[in-house]
Amino acid sequence: MATLLSVNVGMPQDVPWAGRTVRTGAWKSPVQGPRMVRRLNVDGDGQGDLAGHGGEIRAVLVYQLESYRFWEKQLGRDDLAFGIFGENFTVDGLPDDEVCVGDRYRVGEAEFEVTQPRVTCYRVGMRLGEPTMAAQMVAHHRPGFYLRVITEGLVRAGDTITLVRKGPQELSVAETDALLYLPGRDPAMLRRALEIPALSPGWQQSFRELAARTPDGAPEPAGAPGRAGAPGSAGAPGSAGAAGRADGPAAERPPVDRPGWQGFRAMRVDRIVHETAAVSSIYLTPTDGTPLPGGRPGQYLSLRLALGDAGPAVRSYSLSAVPEDGMYRISVKRESPGLVSGYLNTTLRTGDLVDVASPRGTFVLEDGTRPVVLASAGIGATPVLAMLHRLAAAPDPRPLWWVHIAHDRAHHAFADEAHALLARLPHAHEHIFYSSGAGQDGGPRVTGGRPTARSLTAMGIPADADAYLCGPVAFMDGFGALLRGHGLRPERIRTEQFGALPALTPGVVAGGAGTAVRPHRPAGPAGTGPLVTFARSGVTTPWPSGCASLLELAEACDIPTRWSCRTGVCHTCVTPLVTGGVTYTSPPLELPEEGTVLVCCSEPATEVVLDL
Repeated sequence: MATLLSVNVGMPQDVPWAGRTVRTGAWKSPVQGPRMVRRLNVDGDGQGDLAGHGGEIRAVLVYQLESYRFWEKQLGRDDLAFGIFGENFTVDGLPDDEVCVGDRYRVGEAEFEVTQPRVTCYRVGMRLGEPTMAAQMVAHHRPGFYLRVITEGLVRAGDTITLVRKGPQELSVAETDALLYLPGRDPAMLRRALEIPALSPGWQQSFRELAARTPDGAPEPAGAPGRAGAPGSAGAPGSAGAAGRADGPAAERPPVDRPGWQGFRAMRVDRIVHETAAVSSIYLTPTDGTPLPGGRPGQYLSLRLALGDAGPAVRSYSLSAVPEDGMYRISVKRESPGLVSGYLNTTLRTGDLVDVASPRGTFVLEDGTRPVVLASAGIGATPVLAMLHRLAAAPDPRPLWWVHIAHDRAHHAFADEAHALLARLPHAHEHIFYSSGAGQDGGPRVTGGRPTARSLTAMGIPADADAYLCGPVAFMDGFGALLRGHGLRPERIRTEQFGALPALTPGVVAGGAGTAVRPHRPAGPAGTGPLVTFARSGVTTPWPSGCASLLELAEACDIPTRWSCRTGVCHTCVTPLVTGGVTYTSPPLELPEEGTVLVCCSEPATEVVLDL
C-alpha cells in the first residue's frame, strides 16, 4: 500500500546561477497538517516557468522514497531532504516502473490522474548542486511523474494512496520516459502511447512525430537518432517552427533536416539578376558537373566567402526557386550595414567561385490536401516563392492564398514572377499590400496599408489551411495572430525568421533594460583553438581554453541560444553542423541526427561552422 510521506510547497524565487538569475519554484519544503489541492496547484505552491512546469496537466509532481534512497547511495549524499527534487508529493511506493500513464489514484479527499513523466531540466541539478542530474534521472529511469487533479480536496502526510483505475495500455512512467529520451524505440510501443487519452498533448505530439519517422517492425538500432532537425531563412535563416512548449521544452521535437552533402563545395556564379535596386538573384552551378541534390522548397544555402583579412564570413540565404537544370538560385537583399550582402550585390561577378553548403532547413512545404497560405513581407518572399514554384510546376489543386507586403512597387521584388506563377494555379488568390499606399502602378490587386482582421476575413482563408510565414518578426507575430484569430490552429502556422532564433533559456531572468546586445567575439584574450563560426550570427572566433561547451562559447558571444537540460538529454540545443567535427565532453544519452550537434555538451575537434 502506497503512502503520502510529505506534502511540499514553495513559491517561485530568484536564485543566482552561473552569473545569471533564475526564477524557479524548485525550492520546496514540507508542510504540516492538511493542505488543499486545487486544479492548478497545491495551496501555497507555485512554478517559476509555467511554460515548462505546472498548469492543469502538471498540477502535482510526485517523487518516491525509493528514488531518494537510490540517489543517496549513487551520489554519496546524506542531506536529501523531502522536496529537494522539486516534488509536491514525496511517496512511499508508486515506483516509476510500475505506475502507468493514465492511472488514477485517491489521496485523502482528492483524486488524481497520471499525465506524463517529469520533464527533467537543468533546475533540478541546480537545486541539488549536481549539474548532470537531468541526464542521470533519465539514464537511471527515475524521473518521477506529474498528476492532473480530477477531484479537488484536502491531503496530508500519512494519507493512504489508493489505486482507483489502471490506465489504458498500461505503459509505465519509466517506459514512457525512455520512449522519448532514449534510443532503441519500439514502434509498437509508440503506437500504444498514442492510445492513452491522459497523456499530455506535448508528449502526444512528440510521439506522433517519432512514429511518423520510425518504421514499423523492429525497434530502431541503439544508435539511431530520435530528436533530429533544427532551426533553419531568407537573409540568415532560422525556423521558429510551430511546435509549442505545452509540456515543457524537452517535449518539443523539431523535424528531420538531412543535408545533401557534408561541409562546403565550390560552386560557380552562372548569372546575376537584379530584381530591384536592393535585391539581386544569384544563380549557382557546380564546378565539377555532378548533379545537385534537389533542395526542398523553403530551404536555404549557407555561403562561405573570404572577404579581406577578417577571415571567412558565412551567411545563409533562402533558395528563391525550386532547383532545376543543375542550378540553385538565391536572392539577397543588400542591408546596411551588411558586409556580405553588400559584396554579393555589388562586387560578385559572373564566373566567380563561392563555397556553398548543402540545402538545409525545416521550414519546407509539406505534401497534403489542405488549403495553403503563403504570406511574406519584403525579402521574406524568397522561401515561400520557392514553395510557389513547386506548387505551380504541376498545377496543384489545393486552394492557395498568396499574401505579400512591400513598401511600394519599386521595392516589390518578384512581383511579375509571382503573378505569372499564380496564374498557372486553378484556385489561387493573390493579395498584395503596399505599406506606403496602393498607387504606383500596383494594379487592382494591390491594397494600401497592411492586412487587418477585416481584410483577412474578406480574403476567405479557410480555418483548416496550412500557413507558411516569412519576414520580419513583427510581421510574423502580427499576421500569425490574425490567422489564429481567424481560426487557424497554431501548429498549422509555420514561421521562418531572419537571423538567429529567439533565445530559449527557461527560467533565466532577463537582464536590465535596453536593446539586446549584438553578437560579438568573447571578451578577454583570443583563444588558440580551432575556429568556431556561428553562421547566422556572423561571428567567427578561435576556441578559448577553459570553455566548457560550444553552448557556453555562444553565450559568451551573446548569441541567442536555445537549451533546457544542458546535459545532452532534451535535444533543445540541437544545431546543424555545416562543417567540421566535434567531441562530446559528456556523452549524450542519444546521439542527434547526422549533420547536427548538441552544443550543450560538445567542443570543436576541428574548425567548425554551426548554423547558430
